Amino acid sequence: MKAIPAREAKLQFGRLIDTARAEPVVVEKHGRPVVVVMAVEEYERLTGEAVSPSQTKSEG
Repeated sequence: MKAIPAREAKLQFGRLIDTARAEPVVVEKHGRPVVVVMAVEEYERLTGEAVSPSQTKSEG
């Protein structure tokens, strides 16, 4: 499992997503792990819950 600083995650969000689709990524703030980013399929496997696309509302 890879770990990256929060600043790098912010600056290279696209790369974070690409990496997280292959393996979970720990995002650290001040050297401490704060979140794990992972593929939806892995999340669903771990929790047993399906993730559905969010519904958006358009105005006007």
